[in-house]
Amino acid sequence: MDHRPGNPTGNRTDNRTEIRDFLASRRAKITPEQVGLPTSGRRRVPGLRREEVAVLAGVSTEWYTRLEKGHIGGVSEEVLHAVAQALQLDEAERTYLFDLARAARPAQRTPSRRKNVEIPGPVQWLLDSVTLSAAFVRNGRMDVVATNPLARALHAPMFASDTTDSHGCANIARYHFLDPGAHHFFVNWEAAAHATVALLRAEAGREPHDRALRELIGELSTLSPEFRTMWAAHDVRTRHDGIKRLQHPEVGRLELTYQSLELPVSHRAVHDLTFYTAEPGSTSEDRLKLLTSLAASQPRATEPTDQLR
Repeated sequence: MDHRPGNPTGNRTDNRTEIRDFLASRRAKITPEQVGLPTSGRRRVPGLRREEVAVLAGVSTEWYTRLEKGHIGGVSEEVLHAVAQALQLDEAERTYLFDLARAARPAQRTPSRRKNVEIPGPVQWLLDSVTLSAAFVRNGRMDVVATNPLARALHAPMFASDTTDSHGCANIARYHFLDPGAHHFFVNWEAAAHATVALLRAEAGREPHDRALRELIGELSTLSPEFRTMWAAHDVRTRHDGIKRLQHPEVGRLELTYQSLELPVSHRAVHDLTFYTAEPGSTSEDRLKLLTSLAASQPRATEPTDQLR
């Protein structure tokens, strides 16, 4: 079988830099000891050498070198799986690698622009029915496109931020990196920021032709040194759950559990439904209940329209 990377032509994404940097960054994370390879002498590079990855994947060093230079468009799924296994990629990283390969292949036609998607009324009814948890919907670009009242009250600093657009649409990534107040609001800002960047990286792999996403990444890269550093790490994440600690301006410190679920409102675009809730009987639950009461006394805000360009 000919496993040499092809040189496809036609309508495709020139993502060779992303491929090169992603594979090199994953290779640098693995030590020879982790994969059972002998170690001797001084090593000039962190992690595995290219020839060591080639041996583990069952391909020639020349072949893997070309692959790491971005020539991935003609590679079979079988070989991609072998490389993913050699680099010990997790599920999110494997998906990202296959997305990069798909984008590099010649397209049969010009990729269509994603159409605008409005969140269906029943989804908003679902959000409004949730009264003891903050619930919201975000798209892959980290735009918050629907909320319940408690979610808006919980994230009041973000919705009041200058990073929220004139239509009331807040973007989690913009708030994290372009509003200095985010460092105070998110108790563990760095961990939350890393997760945000990793989610955007996965979306960039899924939707390489999304102009609005490219513009967002360009804006953040230009204005935020922290974003540039985290983006260069090429970390990928598709799931988003755990513990979030917030310093809320009205009710103080909150420790909340959050869980995200994929919401199938569009066959093209990713939407996640996220819930924030507190441990029963905890101080955070008492403070969240107080915030619920405060939210109930506020006039209902108009939800932004999800613009998927």
